[in-house]
Amino acid sequence: MGTHYFQFKQFTIYHDRCAMKVGTDGVLLGAWCNIPKNGNILDIGTGTGIIALMAAQRSSFSQVSIDAIEIDRDAYLQAKENISSSPWSNKIQVINCSLQEYAEMSETLYDHIASNPPYFDNTLPPKSLSRQMARHTASLTYEEFVSNAVKLLKPEGHISVIYPADQDRQLTGIAVSNKLWVSRKVWVKGRPNVSPKRVLVEWGKSPVSYIEEELVIETAPLTYTPEYIALTKDFYLKM
Repeated sequence: MGTHYFQFKQFTIYHDRCAMKVGTDGVLLGAWCNIPKNGNILDIGTGTGIIALMAAQRSSFSQVSIDAIEIDRDAYLQAKENISSSPWSNKIQVINCSLQEYAEMSETLYDHIASNPPYFDNTLPPKSLSRQMARHTASLTYEEFVSNAVKLLKPEGHISVIYPADQDRQLTGIAVSNKLWVSRKVWVKGRPNVSPKRVLVEWGKSPVSYIEEELVIETAPLTYTPEYIALTKDFYLKM
């Protein structure tokens, strides 16, 4: 990883002007979320554009259109630059606005919505305003995120998110109150013998049976599990 960029197998992410840099959460979600064979995808809070670009790579040979919204102006401009220099610039449109604004103005409904939403609800906000918007629910509460995402979702569509494991009960309650049902769920652990730190969740508008799974990232420092390698090997250079 360079100071200002992160090199993936098929694209480069510059993140020097983004509050949130390339991290494991975004890569996990971008690799894990279900990509429809055709239709419309929405990336909420795209940041560097990483999830939109991963979705584009995974849908290279299908008829998928991707919209990516970002409230922070600097992150929006950097996402546009990252996407314009990628092989999929014609598949992704970046929009500079909040989710609340977009839900009011958009005429498009989506087959799949993905987001690594703001979190750290109960911690002191960081000093940087852009980092606050990216990391905290001050500008987008969980309730606002879910209710507005539902407005933009097709009846048969799905929403994929990643969030801290200790906030799962809260998010599940909000999803239920918005008539969403879990269709996939994975507890993410850094090592085998530690508690989960993150949860990958997919919601839909219809009840289905599902199995909760577990994903362990490492067995030792930089010794990745076969499951994590299988999930991310199309993206990381050294996988």
